[in-house]
Amino acid sequence: MYLTTTGRKSGSPREIEIWFTRHSGCFYVIAEHRHSHWVQNIAADAKVTVRVGEEKFAGKARVVDQTTEPEMNAAVQELSRKKYGWGEGLVVEIRRE
Repeated sequence: MYLTTTGRKSGSPREIEIWFTRHSGCFYVIAEHRHSHWVQNIAADAKVTVRVGEEKFAGKARVVDQTTEPEMNAAVQELSRKKYGWGEGLVVEIRRE
């Protein structure tokens, strides 16, 4: 997946390539560190653009709250472990707009 956020300081588009999973109609990505620049960009502006293969769409991203949504958090981490062999970190949900 290519995830484009808006730079919180620059206001410019910032694109990263990142592993993803799908669950319940949404896309999920996991940040190894809460302080990753792309996570901070999402905290400042939730609007994102996503490219997966030929598919491109606008969406809104949010951090999944481990305290209030433990089942969702665990499910996404497990999907990532099965797909990539890794699933630790901060889960971020991306919904189509």
